[in-house]
Amino acid sequence: MEEKIWFKHIVEGNPKEIEIPEISLTDLFKQSVEKFENHTAVTFYQQTYTYSQLFKYIKNVASALRKLGVQKGDRVAIMLPNCPYYPISFYASLLCGATIVQVNPMYKSDELLYVLNDSNVKCLIVLDGLYSAAESILKETNVSIVIKASFESLCTMKELLNDPGDSIPDVTINPKEDVAVIQYTGGTTGRSKGAMLTHFNLVANTLQSAATSKNFTKPGEERVLTISPLFHVYGMTSGMNLTFYNGGNLILVPKFNVEEVVDIIEKLKPTGFPGVPTMYIALLQYYKKRKFDLGCFTSCTSGSAPLPVKVLHQFNQVSGTTVAEGYGLSEASPVTHRNPVGGLQKPGSIGIPIPNTDSKIVDMSTGKVDLPIGEVGELVIKGPQIMKGYLGMPEETNHTIRDGWLFTGDLAKMDEDGYFYIVGRKKEMILASGFNVYPIEIEDALYKHPKVLEAAVFGVPDEYRGETVKAVIVVKDQEQLTSEEVIQYCREHLASYKVPTDVIFVEEMPKTTVGKILKRKLQEQFSK
Repeated sequence: MEEKIWFKHIVEGNPKEIEIPEISLTDLFKQSVEKFENHTAVTFYQQTYTYSQLFKYIKNVASALRKLGVQKGDRVAIMLPNCPYYPISFYASLLCGATIVQVNPMYKSDELLYVLNDSNVKCLIVLDGLYSAAESILKETNVSIVIKASFESLCTMKELLNDPGDSIPDVTINPKEDVAVIQYTGGTTGRSKGAMLTHFNLVANTLQSAATSKNFTKPGEERVLTISPLFHVYGMTSGMNLTFYNGGNLILVPKFNVEEVVDIIEKLKPTGFPGVPTMYIALLQYYKKRKFDLGCFTSCTSGSAPLPVKVLHQFNQVSGTTVAEGYGLSEASPVTHRNPVGGLQKPGSIGIPIPNTDSKIVDMSTGKVDLPIGEVGELVIKGPQIMKGYLGMPEETNHTIRDGWLFTGDLAKMDEDGYFYIVGRKKEMILASGFNVYPIEIEDALYKHPKVLEAAVFGVPDEYRGETVKAVIVVKDQEQLTSEEVIQYCREHLASYKVPTDVIFVEEMPKTTVGKILKRKLQEQFSK
């Protein structure tokens, strides 16, 4: 095995490389059921399910799906928030040999129509209250089976849960070939692409993620606060699949409401939290108003978007834990990098590649030249978690995966210890007066301003400079701030070509359901 410069920072006891069995994701889940059958698998408000109870429901639903006509290779779309029906529907569909299509419950009819048709969905499992978004467009799709569920009454799902389980499918899975999940990318440019993730991809990423924190994980004892949506690749792997692999208790919360989340933290004392920056920011803001104990956490991760360094330091200080920032993307199941839990943490860094993962920085124009330490280029990644390809898009697949390397579209650099730093999106880089400007640098500076709650920076066309910098800011409660103050602050902390020429104040940022700020929407709104 070739020695990489980051190997010296892998925490003692954690492996540099692991063996990944060629098994299905359901087989991996069954192993946990055997080991932890009487442990609590899921907590949802007042409801709890042991591993054996959960698996009974999964088998019953799989049996019912088979009777309804779901066969190996069929596509089953799951349009549910975080609730027990999600893991039940997820693993039951996989037990049938079906491929899951992850659907954002906030999709409007047109967005849903595109995904259902693009992936040729046969069965739709949908929350009863969301059915209206689907009802009007179903006749334009090939969906022939619709299963409704609600928190109050299980509707059709109740019948499935109570199926006698006498027709449990017997299917053979080829882990490296059979697609377990079609995960649609955010579609920040053009239409959304369906990343095809095989069983092997998802098993690999679950085991790789587990290997990064072996010394801090107590099998069968972890309680993982999972607010990041399971329909998103981060919540699916770092929340659901990883928790189940460790025999932990998946504490499901359908929506982030800071008061409700604080109440859950105080009552259930979760040990793990795969969060996103907006959640950490909100918890810190609440903590300043009313102190509460965050000391229950032993392992916190942050994904989906860069975590401002100031927020990272403040959360670590009040919780006594260390938020291990990492990196991933839908095309990689998603985790590829992480700051070593219990090892050297570098604030502002995404950490080092996880086991069985290689990574490097290449030139932006050809992608063929490896760049030296400290130089900015495109981040590329190789490993067993890399997707099979984009559904129905061979050209896009060949452009994104070259010689086994996944070209991420993210601009990054690597330091002398093998730690990687994201500096921006290739498409988001601002070229102002001939200088490369990376929005994340300006955002980090803005987050250090005591009155700034959230910030987003992007480029807008400028006749003289080519592009110029615009900042959109949400000010903290009871604070006031002017454009002039922000610009002056930036002049004191940034090179002149990076200073925003225009500052917009908004009450609230548009965000994805995962909490990532939608810069595209801000650009559309404020680009003139």
